[in-house]
Amino acid sequence: MKVKTFAHGIHPPELKDFTAEKAIESLPPPEKVMIPLLQHFGKPAKPLVQKGDQVHLGQKIGERQTLFSASVHSSVSGKVISVDNYNHPGGNPIPAVSITNDGQDLPFSDKEETKNPFSFSPEEIRQKVKEAGVVGLGGAAFPTAVKLSPPKDKPIETIIINGCECEPLLTSDYRLMLEAPEDILKGAELARIATGAKRIIVGIEDNKKKAFEIFQDKIQNFAGEVALLKTKYPQGAEKNLIYALLRREVPTGGLPFDVGVVVQNVGTAKAIWEAVSKGKPLYERVISVSGQGIMEPKNLLVRIGTPFKNVVEFCGGLKEDADILVMGGPMMGIVQWSLDVPVVKGTSGILAWAAPRPSLEYPCIRCGRCVENCPMTLVPTQLARYVKFDDLTAAEKWGVLDCVECGCCQYICPSKIPLVHWMRVGKNRIITLKQKKSA
Repeated sequence: MKVKTFAHGIHPPELKDFTAEKAIESLPPPEKVMIPLLQHFGKPAKPLVQKGDQVHLGQKIGERQTLFSASVHSSVSGKVISVDNYNHPGGNPIPAVSITNDGQDLPFSDKEETKNPFSFSPEEIRQKVKEAGVVGLGGAAFPTAVKLSPPKDKPIETIIINGCECEPLLTSDYRLMLEAPEDILKGAELARIATGAKRIIVGIEDNKKKAFEIFQDKIQNFAGEVALLKTKYPQGAEKNLIYALLRREVPTGGLPFDVGVVVQNVGTAKAIWEAVSKGKPLYERVISVSGQGIMEPKNLLVRIGTPFKNVVEFCGGLKEDADILVMGGPMMGIVQWSLDVPVVKGTSGILAWAAPRPSLEYPCIRCGRCVENCPMTLVPTQLARYVKFDDLTAAEKWGVLDCVECGCCQYICPSKIPLVHWMRVGKNRIITLKQKKSA
């Protein structure tokens, strides 16, 4: 089979051997969870509980208030001890509900599994996904119900299931593909029904041949196909994945809707299936705990709100020389300063390693490597210069808003220029100015 891909990109060391062959284990729920009311793209959920309330497993404790938001549910049964700001792995204090676990996991409801989830209408599927608080589990945490609601003037032709997991070290999606392929495909089929799409394409990188073979066999019962993709970073980025599979370019400032596509991560597809067939809210997810700084790397099913400290201790703790902790992958993840932050819906991994000596930044030597490797065909060094000298008009004209912050340019730069930093600064400044003008 021909291997598909996109232009540019890089191939950093994969480092997946730490956990690739380790089956998913369930982490016992902690004595206390801290569940942020903002762990998704958009606005925070409105708290539905207060200090002293008794809550059950799966009970809604935060209600979405706008289109771009998601409801939040309790991951244990127990007593609410506070509704207050708490440190978030994203870097800022966020309103959160803290709950002591009574150890009983008393369910909020006794919903029975639906006999035929595929009999639901598109609106019923979207409503169940919305009620379950499902968001994208690849890292962006975009509300899934919104993705399943394309505008009427933008018909959807293809559902793409993203099984690339191109970030080094992470293997949680790979393990899900090995251990729950049918649930993933059933969730994909529900997404297809909800959007009115004609077909499903499951994209899997060629370093995951075992998963590819499993899906080739299982997809025979669905309206779809499995495509093999070249192992390359960032193959799993939404726009790059769409181009690799369909040769369609999402327009600047546009969405996959604009080219007739909806993309869902494999973990999200499984969550869709559980929400619609079982009425199960998104209160737990699979993560990889990996890196040279972890004593016993594992793939774990973890309750939302579990402190990083509990997760790391379950994996034997940190090695003595570990001094960098990251949530997510090493390329786009967020460096953490504390183990007291909670696992959120967007936590795909917890990684630790010994940091190399800080590199000095040198002047740009005009080598062009950032241009050669940028998957969005931008000129990162020129964009960084425009932002640095506050020429935001030129930065926008040269496409800074198209940057997906994948880190390819910074990874490959011999001068160690913090290019991603300048991209983020430029994007934030431009967006802030636009918001002020429209206010």
